[in-house]
Amino acid sequence: MSITQQYLLDAHRARQHGEAAPPAPGSHAWRLVRELRDHGRFRAVLAGRPARGRLWWRLRSRRADVSRRAHARV
Repeated sequence: MSITQQYLLDAHRARQHGEAAPPAPGSHAWRLVRELRDHGRFRAVLAGRPARGRLWWRLRSRRADVSRRAHARV
């Protein structure tokens, strides 16, 4: 049974019992993505890392390291 079929069956049963229909599959997907992003930011702050722009910061520091090494060879 697919998730859509299960949802339709649950919605039908809820309607028969006069209850509220369950949320549609995937309706909370973006909420979950946002919560995961926020949790990652929270963990970064606890670890003492920047909460935003971590990828940009890492690439910038890597470029600076490469630049320093190139100048040291000269």
